[in-house]
Amino acid sequence: MLGNAYPWVKAAHLIFVIFWMAGLFMLPRYLVYHQEAPIGSPEAAQWVEREGKIRNIILTPAMVMVWVLGLTLGANRGLFSGGSGLGWLHLKLLLVVILSGYHGWAVGYAKKLAAGRPTLTGRQLRLINEVPAVLVTFIVILAIVQPF
Repeated sequence: MLGNAYPWVKAAHLIFVIFWMAGLFMLPRYLVYHQEAPIGSPEAAQWVEREGKIRNIILTPAMVMVWVLGLTLGANRGLFSGGSGLGWLHLKLLLVVILSGYHGWAVGYAKKLAAGRPTLTGRQLRLINEVPAVLVTFIVILAIVQPF
């Protein structure tokens, strides 16, 4: 389907994965710092602004591109036509769905903090901050090794 464009689409997909992951590593760290700022303070307002910028400039556009390019690559491999030997891709997609859910949670929690309604402790946020690293580790292994 993609012919000679395949390596270019794959490269673009990987570039946007890197951007998305950078945002997913940064935003939860921002949330920790934001939560530690006094509610209603100028510092908290700065964190709201920073979170909005990372979300609107990097995080969400990168995620959209990852999905568009990734599904294009999947279609090229036979994902939608019943291609065989794609168990690894199905699991990878499931993990990317979970990672997308994490993205949504982080954006939602940023909005809670902006409204002055934190519901987690700093320790809990620091632990949750590790979720993308764990998921992307398995996603990369599945994409490179294609174990099944």
